[in-house]
Amino acid sequence: MSHLAIFPLLLPLFTGIFLLLLREQRIYIKRTISLLSNLALIGIAFQLVCTASTGSILVYALGDWPAPFGIVLMADRLAALLVLTTSLLALFSQVYAMRGTDREGRQFHILFQLQLFGLNGAFLTGDLFNLFVFFEVLLLASYSLLLHGGGRKRIRSGLHFVVINVVGSSLFLIAAGILYGVLGTLNMADLAVKVAQVSPDNVSLVKTAGLLLFIVFGLKAALLPLYLWLPSAYSQTSAPVAALFAIMTKVGIYSILRIYTLVFGNEAGPLANLLDGWLLAMALATIIIGSFGLLGSKRLRQQVAYLVVVSAGTLLTSFSLNSTTGIAAGLYYLPHTTFATAALFLLADLIVKRRGQVEDRLEAGYVITHQRVLSILFFMLAILVCGLPPLSGFLGKFMVLRAALEHPALPYIMLIVLANGLLSIIAMARSGSLFFFEAHAMDRSTNSYTKQGQPEPLSLREMLPILGLLLLCLGMTFCAGPINRFNLDTASQLLDVPAYTDAVLGSGGQ
Repeated sequence: MSHLAIFPLLLPLFTGIFLLLLREQRIYIKRTISLLSNLALIGIAFQLVCTASTGSILVYALGDWPAPFGIVLMADRLAALLVLTTSLLALFSQVYAMRGTDREGRQFHILFQLQLFGLNGAFLTGDLFNLFVFFEVLLLASYSLLLHGGGRKRIRSGLHFVVINVVGSSLFLIAAGILYGVLGTLNMADLAVKVAQVSPDNVSLVKTAGLLLFIVFGLKAALLPLYLWLPSAYSQTSAPVAALFAIMTKVGIYSILRIYTLVFGNEAGPLANLLDGWLLAMALATIIIGSFGLLGSKRLRQQVAYLVVVSAGTLLTSFSLNSTTGIAAGLYYLPHTTFATAALFLLADLIVKRRGQVEDRLEAGYVITHQRVLSILFFMLAILVCGLPPLSGFLGKFMVLRAALEHPALPYIMLIVLANGLLSIIAMARSGSLFFFEAHAMDRSTNSYTKQGQPEPLSLREMLPILGLLLLCLGMTFCAGPINRFNLDTASQLLDVPAYTDAVLGSGGQ
C-alpha cells in the first residue's frame, strides 16, 4: 500500500496533539511548529496531486483490513485537488492569524490543525460513516474557532451554527442507518455496486436515505433554503477563521459530487441520477437569493459571506450538468472562488481596523491610512469575485456557461449567472465607492478612532497573505490550460464508476 494517502491526516492530527502538550505561553513555538506543519502539508499535497495525475487511485486500507470490511482512504485526482486547495488556503490564513488573532483565545493553533484533519479526512475517506465522523470533527473544531476571541455576536451566531449542524448530523446518522440496514455496507465503492442491484422492494428506502443525505450535504454547502446560518457565522468570526471557512462549504459540495456520481450516478440502476430535477433548480435559486443578499448587505463582511453563498450555487450549477465539461468547469471555479473570497475576508479586516467606529458598515467614513494600496487590492479582488475579464473568475464562469450550451436549461443558466455578475459588480462598486471615493478628511476635534485608537501603519506582513491568495488566482489565470486539462481528466475519472469500484474492491484495498 502507498502510505501517501494517510499523511494529510496524520500530519495535522499529530501536530495538534503535540501542540497540546506545550505550555500555553509559548506562542512563538506553537506558531513555528504549526507553520512548518502547514508547509509540509503543502508538499505532501503536491506529491499527492502528482501521483494522482498519472490516473492511479491510491487506496489505503487501515489496519490492512480489505474493503469493504475495513476502513479505506481513497486518493484520486478530485481528492488530491481539494487537499492541495485546503493546504494552500490554510497557510495564508495562518500567516494572517499570526499577526495577533491567535492570541485572542486559547488553543488557536491546536483547533486550526484539527480543522485541517477534519477537512482532509472528509476529502480522502472512502467510507460513508467515516465521512460522518470527519464532519463531526469539523463541527467541533469550527465551532471553537468561530467563537475564538469571544463576544456576544459570535456566541449568538455560533449557537445557530452548532444547532443547525447538530440537526444535520442527526439526519446523516438516520440516512447511514437506513443504507446499512438495507444494503449491509457503508463503503462508498460497495454502496455503488449494491445500490445498482437493489431489489424493487427496497428502492423507496434507499431513495429516502439518498435524499436525506442530500439535505445534510446541502446544509453543509449552504444550498437554498439551508444557507441561513452562513452569513451571520462567517461575518462575525475573526478574519483568518472566516478565510479558512471559505473551504467549508466545499466539503458539502464535494460530498454531493462524490456520492451522487458514484453511488447514485449513471450506473445506479433504478436510482440513477437521483438528483435530476432537484439540484440544478436549487443551485440556480441559491445564486438568486445570494445575489439579493449581496445587494442588501449592510456590512462588507456580510457581503463577502453572501459571495460564498453565490459561489456554492454556481459550483452546484456546474456540477448538476452531469457532464465532463460541466464538472471540469466547476473544478476550475472551486479553488478560484475559495482563494478570492478568503482574500476578501482578510482585506475586510484590514479595512475595519482603519475605519474606527464605522468599522465595515457600508457608509461613507473618514479617509483611511494607505487608502490607495487598499483600494487597489479591493479593486482587483472585486474583479475576481464578479467574474470580469481577464482573470480566473471570468474564465471559470465562461467555462460553466460553455459547458451548459447543450443543456435544456441553458436560457435560465445564462440569465441567472450573467445577472449575478451584473449585481455583483453593482454591489462591489457601491462598497468600493463608499470606502474609498466618498471618504472625507477626519475632523481632528472629534477623532473617530476613540474606540480602538489610531490604526497602525500598513505593513507588508499584513498584506502578504492577501497578496499570496491573489497570486494564486493570477496563477490560475495564466495556467488555465494545464489546469483545465487536469480537471477534464478528473471529471472523466469521477464519472468512471467501474474504475473506482475495481480500485477499492478489486484490489482488496491494497
